[in-house]
Amino acid sequence: MFEKGRILKEFCTLKVGGPAKYFFTAYTKDDLIMATEEARRLNIPVFLLGKGSNCLFDDRGFQGLVILNKWSECSIEGVKATASAGYSFAYLGIKTAKAGLGGLEFASGIPGSVGGAVYMNAGANGQEVSHVIESCEIINSTGHLQNLTKDDLVFGYRYSSLQKERAIICSATFSLSSDPLAQKTQQKILDYRLKTQPYGEKSAGCIFQNPEGASAGQWIDALGLKGLSVGDAEVSELHGNFIINKGSARAQDIHTLIEEIQKRIEAHYGKRLEMEVKCVPYTPRVHVSG
Repeated sequence: MFEKGRILKEFCTLKVGGPAKYFFTAYTKDDLIMATEEARRLNIPVFLLGKGSNCLFDDRGFQGLVILNKWSECSIEGVKATASAGYSFAYLGIKTAKAGLGGLEFASGIPGSVGGAVYMNAGANGQEVSHVIESCEIINSTGHLQNLTKDDLVFGYRYSSLQKERAIICSATFSLSSDPLAQKTQQKILDYRLKTQPYGEKSAGCIFQNPEGASAGQWIDALGLKGLSVGDAEVSELHGNFIINKGSARAQDIHTLIEEIQKRIEAHYGKRLEMEVKCVPYTPRVHVSG
């Protein structure tokens, strides 16, 4: 049922990571249910992978099951949009704006899946998932399907309570609003990101969370850390909060570079930058991850 030894760098935007012990591609909700049931029967940990844009795999790989979520469906009814977890979050922003709906314009240019966006409470331009989500369907830690409303969830900066519940997100519904200027706003946001962020490079998006009342990228830039490198891992010259893979960077190179940035920032500003990108350990302790 499961493949063995698939190289994980093939499936993430940073292009780093060793082999998965087990690997499975899900194309439907039934596939997700079946795979998680089998993993639970075998008592092996699971990592659910969407677009691979906010994760850093280990050079040794992952000693468990990686489920690549290719279930990609979306529907719009009135001012509500429902999308499967594997659907492109960026395209959801484009599609809803084109339909004259406001609320998800900020999703344009965020290179992740809907599931990943909900899991991380993704946000930009003063907006975030928690502002517009109405509900989501999950496979809970006991393997059962469960519908959660916004009131059932707790959100924070790049945080949702789903991170603690060891849940697999199946789909999400967003409550939007009619806005004839939505497409214009969405295009403006996308144009700005293309000019200010290294979208043509191999990266995982923003590496660090922004400190309260400040910008991680601006702090990194102010200390002259753009261009700092370890092996083929380099701080982007375009945006200080991006680390790019210039060729054959290893996960260890990226970790070393991250630690050096954190050390210099803490020495100067007295605060430690916290990671936004999720590091996926070689030997995870939990049995279901988002």
